[in-house]
Amino acid sequence: MRLNGKTAIITGGGGEIGRATALRFSEEGAQVVVADINEKDGVETVESLKKNNGHAVFIKADMTQEKDVEHLVEQALSHYGKIDILYNNAGVNSDEKKIPDVTMEEWQKVIDINLTGTFLGMKYAIPHMKPGSSIINTASIAGIKGQKLVSAYSATKGSVITLTKTAATEFGRQNIRVNAVAPGVIDTKMVDGWREMEKWPILSTANVLRRVGQPEEVANTVLFLGSDEASFITGETIVIDGGTLNI
Repeated sequence: MRLNGKTAIITGGGGEIGRATALRFSEEGAQVVVADINEKDGVETVESLKKNNGHAVFIKADMTQEKDVEHLVEQALSHYGKIDILYNNAGVNSDEKKIPDVTMEEWQKVIDINLTGTFLGMKYAIPHMKPGSSIINTASIAGIKGQKLVSAYSATKGSVITLTKTAATEFGRQNIRVNAVAPGVIDTKMVDGWREMEKWPILSTANVLRRVGQPEEVANTVLFLGSDEASFITGETIVIDGGTLNI
């Protein structure tokens, strides 16, 4: 098993991508700390892992709150004694608005969750990570090419990519790898609102493969980056978009 004996923290572990990743990690032998602000969803993820004989614990955490993140790391160490993998996956989308119409409250909320939450996860986990550990951050293709009407989301995901590169440079000598994944349109609640739009038939097929991606397809890439199979990969952003950026 690729993650046998390793301990992983997954933030946003109650969401579709977080849950799919938690299941893949558990199947590959990892002990999983599921973190989410939504207790019901997070507990459901842990229960699904335990039904498959996995080892998992839920810790409620608001990734925008420094004390919550510090507590999350402390609890992970208390339960399992180490942190081998950190998957910073908690995130939120922007409401579709042009830049002049975005309120400061809306802007700050997206920055706090998507960018500051990722920063805080690394800030508190890295001091406890040993050589061979791996960090994976969730970015987006919107952070690579920009996407109209979601300025805060695009800005934060672009920042996650550069933050990932910075962290990889800072901790490469300690053999702590830091990478990002950049999903395209994935079948999650985050795109539920798009399904009601007239442009959904276009959005859902606007890639080379002509379909929406599945959470499990993101999870498989995160699993690879978290495993020793990716031992010479750091500072990279792996695009998971069905070829959207190639069109």
